Amino acid sequence: MSALPTGSSPATQAAAGLPLPDEAEAWLGWLASQRRASPLTLAAYRRDLGNLLRLAEGRPLPTLAVHDIRRFVARLHGEGLSGRSIARNLSAWRGLYRWFARHHGLKANPVEGIRAPKSATTLPRALSPDQAQALLDPEAEGPLELRDVAMFELFYSSGLRLAELAALDVDGGLDLKEAMVTVTGKRQRSRSVPVGGKALEALRQWLTVRGPLAAAGEKALFLSRTGQRLSPAGIRSRLAHRARALGLGVHVHPHMLRHSFASHLLQSSGDLRAVQELLGHASIRSTQVYTHLDFQHLASVYDKAHPRARK
Repeated sequence: MSALPTGSSPATQAAAGLPLPDEAEAWLGWLASQRRASPLTLAAYRRDLGNLLRLAEGRPLPTLAVHDIRRFVARLHGEGLSGRSIARNLSAWRGLYRWFARHHGLKANPVEGIRAPKSATTLPRALSPDQAQALLDPEAEGPLELRDVAMFELFYSSGLRLAELAALDVDGGLDLKEAMVTVTGKRQRSRSVPVGGKALEALRQWLTVRGPLAAAGEKALFLSRTGQRLSPAGIRSRLAHRARALGLGVHVHPHMLRHSFASHLLQSSGDLRAVQELLGHASIRSTQVYTHLDFQHLASVYDKAHPRARK
């Protein structure tokens, strides 16, 4: 079973192992095969449906009514779940009841119209350009550091997701001659993204030492000490270690490099639609959060530079 999200309540952790009814398993199977939902999305929905079973306390799910769902939302809120987590639970429950309506004759969806409590909006954290340079500029010492710099340069250069980078193979996806990388993202959507000059150089240096490190038949672009594919957890750990070793003073995780890529690109270009395409967002709304980051940058410049802005 995949790791639970940080901040999951003990009750949610207990619910994660509950066996789901056949109808729920059929819905998850449909999401996997027809909607091409990612394994992480399916694991999250499975936990959310486990929450619904726990709160139902043995009652058959098709018999639940609107007032039951409202009470469950209040319970989750009381257990400390954020508005965003409760909204994701409601999304999973709503989808399941739509499945009940379509395939089992349920007449009313008890989750329709129910909203999660509002929670404070948190913007994704991004490194400053100076912090990004401090992380990436120091020269690598040894093959494994060459690997690390190549990974992190590619993260920052192309805005990849962690799973996309971990899945890259040495003979597929990366085209050094064309300076492009092609990845398969959420819902099996494929996209090609440019690779910058610094990242290309770091990747070439890594590829010169990769061969002797690789286990027999291993196709992964990025390898662990044992010559096998480096796991997402391993990549996350190496990035945090490098940030600490270089004294950045902030905890750096892979998604922060993706945020930094988007924020810095938008600050320079102002082209939100292009950033959406490069990130592989299905909706422009997912990308619009970076306009707030850009405004924060502009506001900071204004506060420091304008003679009438200072207190």
